[in-house]
Amino acid sequence: MTEGRRALRAQQNFARLDVFLSEQLGITRSAAKKLIDDGRVTVGGAPAKASRPVAAGEEVVADVPAPRTLDLTPQDIPIDIVYEDEDIAVIDKPQGLTVHAGSGNLSGTLVNALLYRLNSLSSINGVVRPGIVHRIDKDTSGLLVVAKNDAAHLSLSAQIADKSCAREYLALCDGIFGQDEGRVETYIGRHPTDRVKMAVVPAGKGRLAATRFEVVERFPQGYTLVHFKLETGRTHQIRVHCKYLGHPVTGDLVYGSKKQKFKLEGQLLHAFRLTLTHPRTGQRMTFEAPLPPHFRKVLDALRAIKKEEQTGGPQ
Repeated sequence: MTEGRRALRAQQNFARLDVFLSEQLGITRSAAKKLIDDGRVTVGGAPAKASRPVAAGEEVVADVPAPRTLDLTPQDIPIDIVYEDEDIAVIDKPQGLTVHAGSGNLSGTLVNALLYRLNSLSSINGVVRPGIVHRIDKDTSGLLVVAKNDAAHLSLSAQIADKSCAREYLALCDGIFGQDEGRVETYIGRHPTDRVKMAVVPAGKGRLAATRFEVVERFPQGYTLVHFKLETGRTHQIRVHCKYLGHPVTGDLVYGSKKQKFKLEGQLLHAFRLTLTHPRTGQRMTFEAPLPPHFRKVLDALRAIKKEEQTGGPQ
């Protein structure tokens, strides 16, 4: 995306201004919306909202800021690259690794590791989040896809938006699920009193979030292993929906109990399967990552106790 004043004339009708800008500037809709929200876009000389239609022949002017400079240092942090080619890389992120830099935190992240391991990353999300198409929480483990160029980034972002990129998780949850399967649909927004948390909120106060779930295994000790499929990708979505159901993810100190039976360093939530369409070849691809050792250890312990209870004692 070239910086400076860009005068663009619509050659056809567009339903939304952010869609027009996304196509013309080669950026994501969220990046286009940010330009609009920042007052950097006019239509016919007047400010406009992202939802404004653009008619054929109208002139749209965008003031594209120069990219920020930021010294993100490549770091030799061990990461598991499940797959890599000239367009994408699929990473199995370990628990405890932050995806990208935040306020005052410019090192020790997945991005630092990617800068060291990969020869290129897309620039669409700027200098802080190069290559990052979607995130998983610091204390959630599992798969995420990284874009190595802008064309791949746009394709993957579109797949996430139209729900053709499937993201599936396994979680151990507190309590016994009554239903074998179901679907949760709520609105998720910032918690009204604790701004670092998300919460289920009334319509109009947050964004629509939908999650499907299917019970994999129940443990009589009061835990359920559950398979989750994301229909949307809101911040902390599965964790918030589990709390909403009354079954927070085991080990989740933010949305669950502060009293933990197991010695855990975070929630037992793992992104185990990722399905996408390759941006260049159009091939449908599915990747899977096994449960990490800390997750398997808890399941093994629960299964051992379950077996003893079913057989009347240790074998």
